[in-house]
Amino acid sequence: MQDELNTEQTPNATQAEKEIMPSLEELLKAAELQAAEHHDAWLRAKAETENMRRRAAEDADKARKFAVESFAGELLAVKDSLEAALAAESPSVENLKNGVELTLKQLTTAFAKFSLVDIDPMGEKFDPHLHQAIQMVDSDQPANTVVTVLQKGYRLHDRTLRPALVMVAKAPGG
Repeated sequence: MQDELNTEQTPNATQAEKEIMPSLEELLKAAELQAAEHHDAWLRAKAETENMRRRAAEDADKARKFAVESFAGELLAVKDSLEAALAAESPSVENLKNGVELTLKQLTTAFAKFSLVDIDPMGEKFDPHLHQAIQMVDSDQPANTVVTVLQKGYRLHDRTLRPALVMVAKAPGG
């Protein structure tokens, strides 16, 4: 009787297993479909990455190309003022001087708007990051003090564009 129960359960158990467990072919097809989906997703991600890289490179090129656009726009007023001064038929020295002062004021305003500031270190301690010493001279000032500014320097934000050309006090007896 026990054998009869086992034989009766075996065909039912095998049929139930077939319904629950898919065949190897079905598993292979499912794995191939999943692999194809992953490959497709990878190709799309790769293409998107390339597109983002290309767009970033284009944006960087445009940023470099047009970085000075607003600064250049501010300088146009300065150029217009200089051209107007040269176009005057019989300017007096006083008018030219006033025009140059106004033009310098326009230029200074444009520089300030873009954080371009001058370095005028008269009487300051010599700083090789901001100043370029042309000569050391005897002076009543303490050693390494700027005693003469031959040409102002300029800084853009925190970067020195051009160091100030200076003469520096010698150490006594040096």
